[in-house]
Amino acid sequence: MNKTYQYRFTPTREQAELLAKTFGCVRFVYNHILDWRSKEYTNNQTKINYNQSSKKLTDLKKQYEWLKEVSSVPLQQVLRNQDKAFSNFFAKRAKYPNFKKRNNHQSFRLVNTAYRIIDNKIYLAKCDKPLNIKLHRKYKGDVTSVTISKDCANRYFMSLCCEHDIEHLPKNDKNIGLDLGLTHFVATSDNTKVKAPKATIKYQKKLARLSKRLSKKQKGSNNRNKARLKVAKLHNKIKDTRKDFLHKLSTKIVSENQVIAIEDLNTAGLIRNRKLSKHIADASWGEFTRQLEYKSLWYGRNLIKVSRWLPSSQICSHCGHRDGKKALNIRLWTCSSCNTELDRDISASKVILKAGLAELNNKAGLA
Repeated sequence: MNKTYQYRFTPTREQAELLAKTFGCVRFVYNHILDWRSKEYTNNQTKINYNQSSKKLTDLKKQYEWLKEVSSVPLQQVLRNQDKAFSNFFAKRAKYPNFKKRNNHQSFRLVNTAYRIIDNKIYLAKCDKPLNIKLHRKYKGDVTSVTISKDCANRYFMSLCCEHDIEHLPKNDKNIGLDLGLTHFVATSDNTKVKAPKATIKYQKKLARLSKRLSKKQKGSNNRNKARLKVAKLHNKIKDTRKDFLHKLSTKIVSENQVIAIEDLNTAGLIRNRKLSKHIADASWGEFTRQLEYKSLWYGRNLIKVSRWLPSSQICSHCGHRDGKKALNIRLWTCSSCNTELDRDISASKVILKAGLAELNNKAGLA
């Protein structure tokens, strides 16, 4: 399997200049080829493939000599990425590719001879000194590619894509059902509720204030760039807080349980709710489910997605009686059949677990 290890680093002045040139060349090639492909398809209904784009790149290098100042590998790789983006678009898996902007997230990928790793020191092509990286955790396996990126707050990161066998965790007999929500991020079938950090809500006043200041700055001025960096740093703080919470929680759940049952929520549809869209986006249910998926695959766990149409909040987890719809403000209810007092979210998680185990037994032919 492929596993990526990300490290932050601080480049020297010479390395920062080389990286800036590479980011600029990659962005220029991507935008130029994208514009060419779009016009060819619009005017002549011609679909351009990677080989044709690669030939176009050769002509660009003859026309613009400064493209030769950086390694040719990231220029080729960005064309492969663009070709994959078009494949996803025509297969209706993604939207039409967008042009890259100067102040947005920048990245390029290196393979084969475009980098060297000697004594845990990483050297880039056309750069004599190694990158100043502290490997806070040791990577495993063979490195297949290196991705250098810079975010909007001018932080530099290096990602090592490694190919190696990931050992499964020892099997256990613990099963868990998860009910995702907004009052609490998740309620589990073992009577536990986990609160979300709600980073966007926490920093929304400060973000609004900084965004207002940014809107009043003159475009192209140094003061505008300073204000932009403040907004970008706050966005990164929100993103990092959410990311840290999701990774710790998903790793804990996967490491402790053999079977994990969760609802197959339509997050894209739910986020259209104008009143709750900000809270749903801040919760990041989709990212949490994605992390559970690949971590379960890594460590030999069973992740069962229960149908989103299961009325888990209406079913009694004690007797199985369906009691009808309930308003969102009702968090505790009593079953009309067995008179058991139930917590709405905890009961829903237990119903999801039962449905997940039943589905797992059906797949195994044990039903």
